[in-house]
Amino acid sequence: MSDKRVYLYDSTLRDGAQTQGVDFSAIDKAAIARELDSIGIDYVEGGWPGANPTDDAFFADRPKMGRGKFCAFGMTRRAGRSAENDPGLQAVIGAGADAVTLVGKTWDFQCKVALGVDLDENVRMISDSIAHAKSRVGEAMFDAEHFFDGYKENPEYALKCVRAAYEAGARWVVLCDTNGGTLPHEVTAIVSDVVRHVPGSHLGIHCHNDTENAVANSLAAVQAGVRQIQGTLNGLGERCGNANLISLIPTLMLKMGYETGVSANDLTRLVQVSRLLDERLNRAPLRNAAYVGEAAFAHKGGLHVSAVEKDPKCYEHIRPELVGNHRRILVSDQAGRSNFLARFREIGIDVDPTDPKVARLIDEVKTREFGGYAYDGAEASFELLARMVLGDVPEYYRLSSFRVIDERRWNARGDLITLSEATVKVTLDDGPHMAVAEGNGPVNALDAALRKVLVPVYPQLADLRLVDYKVRILTPEAATAAVTRVLIESGDSKGNTWTTVGVSTNVIDASYNALRDSITYKLYRAGVEA
Repeated sequence: MSDKRVYLYDSTLRDGAQTQGVDFSAIDKAAIARELDSIGIDYVEGGWPGANPTDDAFFADRPKMGRGKFCAFGMTRRAGRSAENDPGLQAVIGAGADAVTLVGKTWDFQCKVALGVDLDENVRMISDSIAHAKSRVGEAMFDAEHFFDGYKENPEYALKCVRAAYEAGARWVVLCDTNGGTLPHEVTAIVSDVVRHVPGSHLGIHCHNDTENAVANSLAAVQAGVRQIQGTLNGLGERCGNANLISLIPTLMLKMGYETGVSANDLTRLVQVSRLLDERLNRAPLRNAAYVGEAAFAHKGGLHVSAVEKDPKCYEHIRPELVGNHRRILVSDQAGRSNFLARFREIGIDVDPTDPKVARLIDEVKTREFGGYAYDGAEASFELLARMVLGDVPEYYRLSSFRVIDERRWNARGDLITLSEATVKVTLDDGPHMAVAEGNGPVNALDAALRKVLVPVYPQLADLRLVDYKVRILTPEAATAAVTRVLIESGDSKGNTWTTVGVSTNVIDASYNALRDSITYKLYRAGVEA
């Protein structure tokens, strides 16, 4: 392989599982492992066999790898035991993985304080464990825990530990910034010394993000000679997280000219892989994530959009399509005519740029945003407003009135409960309708009552679901009389999502305005005629 080849090692399923609030099931792990393998990640670490029931179940039915190697993680033998007679080490070696990664101390302070082990015995623990794992599995790696801190305090001992692992047959000796406090210039200097003792072709880097430098430190290590990077999807990990592979992969390939197991075609699935993890964790993707976030290639300022329309390179460092993303033109009170025209093309509105209605729409948006609306985060509401001003959107129903009642009381079992009940009066082509529904909160009750009337007439609404609901107080100085903005994110069974906005001094009224736009947008996009 070329000296430009960098190997990628993903530890999401172990390091990522140490993130606060993250709890992978064996099924989650299998799905993520398959996805990592499918895009060409060289090593996928499955976890620590014997450490917990989830990892045991996962290794008992491990996913088949097509492109990468499935790894088991564990620690070196304990002091006073032989490698062959250490139950923990044997569990890792016997897990049926393609490779084994063993962690051991390389900081003399940790050996004395955390392990209470003799320094020379620690070196023997490293050497014996790596040699035994290599003889049994075929490929063994050594994670040199706390290496950078150890090197700063006692470089001779830290180097002795990594040399012992390499000489015992470790395919990769991985230098770990376990506490995450090392800076890029320190990484460069230290790695430049290490490569004089262990070839860079056998060195890896494992960085934590406690100073927001995990990605920078990983890149600095590669430039200094290492050829394996360990990291996690979306930077998951204990405390502040690990080096983010989602940011590292395109930077290595598109910016620095390195080769990885990820092809150019695989790279176009980067957004999909990042979102798959968030879906598994039931959390919203980070909008401003580098390369893959919704805002990564979003343009709001009028001058920016005007320039991007001429040549995207004016304000984009790569073509978004290379990583599976796309350009987004936002409209707001910061936008100029270029924003609106570009957004029209995105949503399929064909309009003459000189049409007076365009100027009228721009004024309308800026007036509404002054009143509290925010269309850069509510594209569906903007599209409806644009089509209403420039063309025609059917009136699918007319709301005559609604009433919402909240009741807080003790039930028959003595539990304190709060119930919401909504009554709606709606006019359709066949006349007026009224419906009553209860819900888990006033907005849910209002939605349920509307559906009772609308779904029989518009079955397309049956799979409409509310994904997220956000409320923001726009005039906090007014306290309980404040103007309120509500954003509702909706979705359907086909995976489509859209966001709508409503504003009012009454939170229920604002919620209804956003809900109305969501219903109307769903029907309009489905091609329904009133």
